[in-house]
Amino acid sequence: MTIAEALRALVVDGVPRLEAQQLLLLALGRDPHARAWLAAHDELMLDDTARAHLAALARRHREGEPMAYLRGEQSFHGLTLRADARALVPRPDTETLVDWALEVLTDLPPDARVIDLGTGSGAIALALLSVAPDLRMTATDASDTALALARENAERLGLRPRFAAGPWLAAAPGERFDLIVSNPPYIAAADPHLTALRQEPLSALVSGADGLDDIRVIVDQATRALAPGGWLLLEHGHDQADAVQALLSAAGFEAVSGRTDLAGIVRCSGARWPSAR
Repeated sequence: MTIAEALRALVVDGVPRLEAQQLLLLALGRDPHARAWLAAHDELMLDDTARAHLAALARRHREGEPMAYLRGEQSFHGLTLRADARALVPRPDTETLVDWALEVLTDLPPDARVIDLGTGSGAIALALLSVAPDLRMTATDASDTALALARENAERLGLRPRFAAGPWLAAAPGERFDLIVSNPPYIAAADPHLTALRQEPLSALVSGADGLDDIRVIVDQATRALAPGGWLLLEHGHDQADAVQALLSAAGFEAVSGRTDLAGIVRCSGARWPSAR
């Protein structure tokens, strides 16, 4: 079987062409983004090892394993992060949250105190540090395995946040921050879309009957963990902006607003804690 024939077989089997190309490149031990090489060698025959590797990758793909896990990496905000089943795959839409945080940081000291709650792979914390290296950054997660992955990514990138284990702000008891950012679980327990996400950590996805249990906890805890004038920025579901912004207003936050994702949907909401109470 040639590369061209293997590619056609994958596409006929329902694999999107771009993903089929990446599977082939991975099976051949090539850079999964080297599509030009693939096109230039489409008559190359796959040996037994490559065919077996491709069959295993195709099976994992059919079972719903994310391409990022198959590649072992994911690009996020200009960084290449290690990706595996220890943490949720960083999504491009979460870059909206990072960009908003960077806007907020322009009005804060270079060594502002920032905490990324539920850091997972470390994507948000590391993206912020890569742009603003003087931040006093804390990255937390309740999952020890996720924190291990975040530490690996930090070491590979030469970035040095402080890591802390624990649920939400309980990981940093008694501390005050100038900025709190989080991409917490926000999918309702009965959401039918969970089937397509079954290979990723459920604890990083699901948050109660309406998907807002963890956001409620974070909003409540943030009122005691933000310095005067500090900001809380949250990612949430496509239809949760009104509910999240209502929670922020009810908790006493000011300047409640949102940011849209790449599709023009409000997927991040945030607000400022009053400078004086």
